[in-house]
Amino acid sequence: MRSLALVLHEFRFAQKVFWRNPASVFFTALLPVLFLLIFASIFGDDRIEELGGVKVTTYYIPAIVTLAVISATMVNLAMNVTIAREEGLLKRGRGTPLPPWVFIAGRVGNAIVISGVMLVVVTLIGKLLYDAPIPWERLPAVAVTLVVGATAFCCLGLALTVIIPSREAASAITNAITLPLYFLSGIFIPESEIPDGVLSFANHFPVRDFFEAFFAAYSPNTTGSGFEWGELAVVAAWGLAGFLIALRYFRWTPRNR
Repeated sequence: MRSLALVLHEFRFAQKVFWRNPASVFFTALLPVLFLLIFASIFGDDRIEELGGVKVTTYYIPAIVTLAVISATMVNLAMNVTIAREEGLLKRGRGTPLPPWVFIAGRVGNAIVISGVMLVVVTLIGKLLYDAPIPWERLPAVAVTLVVGATAFCCLGLALTVIIPSREAASAITNAITLPLYFLSGIFIPESEIPDGVLSFANHFPVRDFFEAFFAAYSPNTTGSGFEWGELAVVAAWGLAGFLIALRYFRWTPRNR
C-alpha cells in the first residue's frame, strides 16, 4: 500500500508539473488539435477511395490521436526525463528513500492518462465539427490499442534518453526522429498519396504499425472487432526492446558533469 501511495503521489506531482507548464500543454495537447483543424480545413469532405471511400476528416481522427499519444509518451518522457537528469534531479532523487521505479511509474502513468485525455478530446472534436463516427462497437479495440501503444512508446521514450547527451539536444533529437516518421507513416499525409516504397520503409518502425492499428479500430469500413493483433504485436515488441535498453543503460546522473 505504501508503494501505491508513493506512485499516486508522483503521478499527482507529474500532473501538476505538466498542466502548469504552458509549453508542455501546447505541444502535447493543443498542437495535435491545431493539426486536426488545419488538415480538415484543407481537405474538407474529400474521400480516400483507396481506403473504401472513407472521408479524409475521419481518416485524420486516428492519425492525430496517434500523433498525440506519441507526443504525450515518447516525446514528452524523453525530453522531460533528460532535462531532469541533466539538472541533477534524478541524482538527488536516488539519494532519498523514494524507490527509483516509483519515479518512473509516476511519469509513465501521467503520460498514459494524458494519452487517454487526448483520445477523448480529438474524438469529440471530430464528432462535433466533422461528424466523424465514434466507433462504439469497437471501443475495446480502441482501448487496447491505446494502452499497448502508450506503454510501448513510454518505454521507447525512456530508451531514447540513453542517446540524448544534453538538455539542449533533447528537443532536436526527439523531433528529428518523430517528425519524418509522421510524414512517412501517413499521419500528416493520407497514405493514398504516399508511394508504396515509402510506406514499406515506414513499416519498419512502430509509428506506422500503431497508426494502422488505430485506423482499423476507428474506420467505419472495418468489419469485425477492429483488433489488429499483428500491428499491436510489432508495437509491443518495440516497447519491450525499449524497456530492455532503458533497464540496461538508463542513467540517473548528468552526462555533462
